Order: sequence, then structure tokens, then C-alpha cells
Amino acid sequence: MTSNQTVEITIATGGQGLYEFTDQIPHLKGSGLLTLFVRHTSASLLIQENADPEVQTDLANFFARLVPPATDPSMSYLTHTYEGPDDMPAHIKAALLPTHLSIPVTDGQMMLGTWQGVYLFEHRTRPHTRCVAVSFLSND
Repeated sequence: MTSNQTVEITIATGGQGLYEFTDQIPHLKGSGLLTLFVRHTSASLLIQENADPEVQTDLANFFARLVPPATDPSMSYLTHTYEGPDDMPAHIKAALLPTHLSIPVTDGQMMLGTWQGVYLFEHRTRPHTRCVAVSFLSND
């Protein structure tokens, strides 16, 4: 991928959870700044540990407890419920978590830590196909 180019990655999800897509990010040339943006209001992007899958499980469980489905009595105040009990909670999670990421790139390599990966965090319970815009601005 060259400077000032934007491409789109599609990520198929099987429902709620974290989906690593680090390997789907196009090969980068040079040094600069990579920007990722999820084009949906019920999913987020995260940089997170990719060594132990229990991290993703625990994060998903934490956010499920923090923002339960609309059918949970603690969520009875919600008014946007016609798209299902997971929809408004998914919007809340997306409002709490980043929908875009900026990653420095040096000599074509994302400057991620040893155990870091790039994830789409799906907040809906049913499968979706999500689109992530990928843009690279080179310093070279």
C-alpha cells in the first residue's frame, strides 16, 4: 500500500467478540501513519494482546456485563429497541470504545508491540460483514 491510498478491508464476524485482522492489513511501503476506521455504529476497533485468547474472552465478558442486552432489567430505560435487544447496547459499546486507530509505521512495519494485534470488536450477537477503511500517509 502506498501513501495517500485508502482501501477497504471486509471482516466477517460470527457474532459478539474480538476478531483479529492484523494480517489482513495491506503491506505498507515506507514510514508514516496508518489510520483504520470501522464504518459501522455497532462495532469498534482495538489494539489488544494477541498471545492469549483468554484476553479477548475476558474483554468480551467484561463489556457484556458493563452493557447488558436491552432485555436485562437494568437496561429498561432504553427506548431504541426495535432492532433487537443487542442493538442499542452495541451502540453504547461503540460509543465507549474507539472506532478508529492510528498506528505509526517505520520501514513498512506497523510499530505494534510484541503481543499486540489489531482487532474488530463486534458488538452484535448475529454475524455481520464489517468494513474497515485503511489509509496510509507516508512521511517519505
